Amino acid sequence: MGWWYWIGVSAGFGAAFGVFISGLPLRKTHPAMDALAALLVGGIVGMSVAGPHRGHWSDVAAGALGCLGAFVGASVIVDGAFRRGGTSLGLAILMFGLAFIVGLLAVIPVVGYLEAVLLVLLAHRLRRQQPERYAGLRTLAKD
Repeated sequence: MGWWYWIGVSAGFGAAFGVFISGLPLRKTHPAMDALAALLVGGIVGMSVAGPHRGHWSDVAAGALGCLGAFVGASVIVDGAFRRGGTSLGLAILMFGLAFIVGLLAVIPVVGYLEAVLLVLLAHRLRRQQPERYAGLRTLAKD
């Protein structure tokens, strides 16, 4: 396999770790800090992918961007599940299973690239479909 394959694997493994991080119960800090943590974890994942040019900047960048994109995409799903009454432990277990599947799929050529992009598009689509909050009948209530 060529260098392009290993960059895709780095992006796919980064996406897997981004999905996993989004389901962690201790992910209730500032969103910018969570995004920075996702970038750092993705960079470390990209460095550790055992390709012919291990630790190359392209692997690090692909892992970091894949992790950040998947974190943002999966966070929309996790936040929606929390709003609907999901538990922290249950969501952590589900996101771990999903991250394992994403990691397995990353070994297939070109799929790692697709995972990193499709999770961001999924987040955009889900956010756009969320209904706006209206006060409803509470605006008619008299104090």
